[in-house]
Amino acid sequence: MSAADDGERAAQDLLSRTAVGVFRLNGQFLGISEELAGPAGLTAAWWQVLGAVLREPLPVAGIARAMGITRQSVQRVADLLVRRGLAEYAPNPAHRRAKLLRPTDEGRAAVAKIEPGHADLAARLRDALGAAEFERTVLTLERLSDAVASLEQAVTQP
Repeated sequence: MSAADDGERAAQDLLSRTAVGVFRLNGQFLGISEELAGPAGLTAAWWQVLGAVLREPLPVAGIARAMGITRQSVQRVADLLVRRGLAEYAPNPAHRRAKLLRPTDEGRAAVAKIEPGHADLAARLRDALGAAEFERTVLTLERLSDAVASLEQAVTQP
């Protein structure tokens, strides 16, 4: 086996470990998110979509891109949030057919109920990792996400 083969095998092993780690972390975050969101009358998915539009209204496709999930999944959650009075659709000056989703006062209040548990979890993670390591971890995950996105674009474009 050549050094190049060893390098390729090492890269594959790192990719596999990364994928397994991200899948495990995703499951852990989903479980914690369900626990935090439940008392506020939300699910993790509802919280995720509402959280995406707290700062500014976005079209469903924009939420999906930001969250890395399908537009159809976001559409189902958005419609449900609107039916429950937690969000509403607003006209989009940039695109007549792609309405903007924005939280209602009730939706903002539900997300606000999660804040104390969210703040506690953030502080506990910071204490467990150390502030500098916590920040490095976030930056590394953001870089990894950006790298995978650029690879996806390269594969889907001729």
